[in-house]
Amino acid sequence: MATPEGWAQGGSGSVCLAFDQLRDVIESQEELIHQLRNVMVLQDENFVSKEEFQAVEKQLVEEKAAHAKTKVLLAKEEEKLQFALGEIEVLSKQLEKEKLAFEKALSSVKSRALQESSKKDQLITKCNEIESHIIKQEDILNGKENEIKELQQVISQQKQIFRNHMSDFRIQKQQENYMAQVLAQKHKKVSGTCQARSHQRPREK
Repeated sequence: MATPEGWAQGGSGSVCLAFDQLRDVIESQEELIHQLRNVMVLQDENFVSKEEFQAVEKQLVEEKAAHAKTKVLLAKEEEKLQFALGEIEVLSKQLEKEKLAFEKALSSVKSRALQESSKKDQLITKCNEIESHIIKQEDILNGKENEIKELQQVISQQKQIFRNHMSDFRIQKQQENYMAQVLAQKHKKVSGTCQARSHQRPREK
């Protein structure tokens, strides 16, 4: 926004101060004019010299000119004041708009931070649960491994016992086979002897 010509850099405070000062000057000038008019009236009533009248008349003209000039300055200052007030209003609206946008963004960031914090807490809780579950599973696996080791030991013992039994069984079987062969051989010998005797008896008759 362009600044009017003659604008005094100092903000609305300096403009208002100048405005008040000009208003005081105008009031003083109007009071002086009123007094001069009263003097002229008195001069009309009381005869005065031409020189005095001309001097008073000249002073009145000068005061009127100064008064008119002061009014022009006052109008310019009023224009500057209105311009400054307009700028202040625009800036205030812009500031309020930016403030609302900032508060909205801040609220969004806070909400997002709370959500992220909640997610983080949930993840930590979930990780703790998983870790606890893993520890329990490891304990179960360790227990199972111990059971497996114990079973392996029992199986090894059973295998050894079975091997021993099989060895004993084979020895026993071999012994039984040997006894059977011995008995069979004895049976053959006995049978052979009996047959020989039976053949010899008829010849003796």
